[in-house]
Amino acid sequence: MLKIMPVFGTRPEAIKMAPLLKILEAQEEIQTITTVTAQHREMLDQVLQLFKLIPVYDLNIMQPEQSLTEVTVSVLSKIGEIISKEKPDLMLVHGDTATTFASSLAAFYHKIPVGHVEAGLRTYNKYSPYPEEMNRKLTGCMADLHFAPTQTAKEALLKEGVSAGQIFVTGNTVIDALLQTVDKGYKFKDATLKQLDFESRKVILLTAHRRENIGARMEHIFQAVKELVRQHHDTEVVVPVHLNPVVQKLAERVFRGIERVKMLPPLAYEEFVNLMDRCYLVLTDSGGLQEEAPALGKPVLVLRDTTERPEAIAAGTVKLIGTEPEKIIAETTSLLVNPDLYRKMAAAVNPYGDGKAAERILQAIRYYFKLSPHPVKEYNSSL
Repeated sequence: MLKIMPVFGTRPEAIKMAPLLKILEAQEEIQTITTVTAQHREMLDQVLQLFKLIPVYDLNIMQPEQSLTEVTVSVLSKIGEIISKEKPDLMLVHGDTATTFASSLAAFYHKIPVGHVEAGLRTYNKYSPYPEEMNRKLTGCMADLHFAPTQTAKEALLKEGVSAGQIFVTGNTVIDALLQTVDKGYKFKDATLKQLDFESRKVILLTAHRRENIGARMEHIFQAVKELVRQHHDTEVVVPVHLNPVVQKLAERVFRGIERVKMLPPLAYEEFVNLMDRCYLVLTDSGGLQEEAPALGKPVLVLRDTTERPEAIAAGTVKLIGTEPEKIIAETTSLLVNPDLYRKMAAAVNPYGDGKAAERILQAIRYYFKLSPHPVKEYNSSL
């Protein structure tokens, strides 16, 4: 029996790993040792409950105001202990978190192969996004199997010297999770969301939490959104405010008392994606939303100077606009008042997947371990 150890610690990782875990757990010849670090606790638990995931190991490492160093050291030590006990044939990690990097390093120290889901994303700026860019590059150096979501990601890995035989273009598992969760008949549980008028109002979804934006840049973002609401009386903005106390304090100071800006606590994944499905457009500094919103036909304006997801920009459904207030106001206003421009972005083809990424990853693993003679038929967004 093949022993596979998926490791993840944050809500985005859990969302993107959930479809893969479900498929792995259904395989008779595979023993799945699901391990969570709980780098994020409450937000991780929401996803575990939604997708009915039961970890074999839960490290529960989250501490108040924990530093990157503390997270990395804790994960490295505790994952190493589990590897020594379980001796897996393959560790699976996802994306670009401290959990991902530290778990990969622990596997490397024990000479355990690593499979990297969502491999090959690059901005080529080690501080943007920080620390994610270096986490994924360093993980890539240690990985044996690279599950690249797109051809662009594969090309980035090839340029870094990764053998073509180790790279599999699969699409992104976040699209698998999204398509399994969005429901046109969904009824919101949150009282504020229940009252939103999606028919006669243009509802903007705003998320902002990146480390490199905290401070003056986030102040610029929030002030720009405040001005947008003042200028456009048919708009409302929903802001699920990140749990970071600095972000919460700033959001409260800027948006307090503004009727058409709805500040909410972080939403459960099911609530969030169904809100995204109903909103008019998305303003975000998130990475994952650049993949998810295009799948729902929602234009995305990215509040960053760099992106590791250039495919959506090339496709035309995402635009990089930075954090200067004038730029944010101008670009958002264009989508609010120009129906042709809006339709062009909304109709652009989503380059990130067809809902079958987890199936391709399973096929690649089976082929790698000689459980199947059939190589992976790679994802092609142009088909």
